[in-house]
Amino acid sequence: MKLTVKRFADNSDTTLGILFIDGVFECFTVEDEERQTKVMGETRVPNGTYDIKLRSVGGFHNRYSAKYGSMHKGMLCVHNKPNWILENAGMSFQYILIHTGNTDEHTAGCLLVNDAVSGKTFTGSSSVDAYKKVYPKVASALESGDSVTIEYIDIEEGK
Repeated sequence: MKLTVKRFADNSDTTLGILFIDGVFECFTVEDEERQTKVMGETRVPNGTYDIKLRSVGGFHNRYSAKYGSMHKGMLCVHNKPNWILENAGMSFQYILIHTGNTDEHTAGCLLVNDAVSGKTFTGSSSVDAYKKVYPKVASALESGDSVTIEYIDIEEGK
């Protein structure tokens, strides 16, 4: 399974994108802004392709287990190194997740899924609804032993 995030707008605080699963539109995304030098909790991951695996420990996992019950199998964690580390473009991140949230204040480099986004306010909406559509598809593929990757691409004009 391949997830693709096409980033289409960045207002220097928040990035908006579109998420596709195997080439089919799934939902919109909200992330932190692009930076050349990482600022903790304020930088999106660099463009590239990374692995996704289920991470079944940690605070998010515990909260989502309580909130989503049997649907939840573990957090969707994006990485390319052991110990849930993602390294690229001279930057290093850890525990980059795909989860719910509507603004860049709800993320620390993670990918937030939303049913809609506003280009005026750079916020998302109906995040839980989007998550309930995206998560089971990805988790099912992972539980079946399928390889799941995610590619981040800029499609903004001038990029």
